[in-house]
Amino acid sequence: MALLDVSNLNIQFSTNSGPVFAVRGVDLSLERGETLAIVGESGSGKSQTVFAMMGLLAANGVASGSVKFDGTEILNAPPQVINPIRADRMAIIFQDPMTSLNPYMRVSEQMAEVLQLHRGLSKRSAIAECVRMLDAVRIPDAKSRINLYPHEFSGGMRQRVMIAMALLCHPEVLIADEPTTALDVTVQAQIMQLLADLRRDFGMALILITHDLGVVAGSAEKAIVMYGGQIMEKGPVDALFKDATHPYTRGLISSIPRVDRNDDLAQFHSRQPA
Repeated sequence: MALLDVSNLNIQFSTNSGPVFAVRGVDLSLERGETLAIVGESGSGKSQTVFAMMGLLAANGVASGSVKFDGTEILNAPPQVINPIRADRMAIIFQDPMTSLNPYMRVSEQMAEVLQLHRGLSKRSAIAECVRMLDAVRIPDAKSRINLYPHEFSGGMRQRVMIAMALLCHPEVLIADEPTTALDVTVQAQIMQLLADLRRDFGMALILITHDLGVVAGSAEKAIVMYGGQIMEKGPVDALFKDATHPYTRGLISSIPRVDRNDDLAQFHSRQPA
């Protein structure tokens, strides 16, 4: 049995102009220890799909279908069912760490609160565990830096803090929503390698949400390509890159910059009207 099994997931939002269908008929599964990439452009329904899984849809959103975590139905589940799973067994790293972290609280307070609330640890024990987790995500001098405010960290270090917070309860599934947005290329590579190492060390499954197929190539076993709220194509990553069948997938693959191809600009100009 798959750890996470999503069947016929549909999501719509009520607006002043009528209902908007954000996701239609999505099916996916995630095995223990596996990495699944959900790929697509902005507005394709990637994030809303996982928000529905986590019970985090906006108030005007309605989801139907089925989401089973380890055999338990969690879609639209009451708080007493979803909260223990969302706290301890599934965690999410949001897209922008600067807006996800409270700028008025020290990192130590924000991290310790997770363990005090969900694990019942004392503040002293929680802080000690938080320092160990910051060490695990390779933040230098974690013991002193844990007392800093978010703005005192670089963008890459803030992302590492968010990853550490998500891992505090040792979840079985970690969802990373565009974890490399707004980071430079070198830091992006570091964050992706860190996620791969942590997945191996903690034995967890990973859902990677991204618009960049280049990120997917070395990071996931399976991928789902979404467009307009629907799945265009899915399968093993190697097979998708080798023999993509849908034109949209082929378009995404062809848009990946390549060091062995330097004629892109010339081809672009050749297609422009005189």
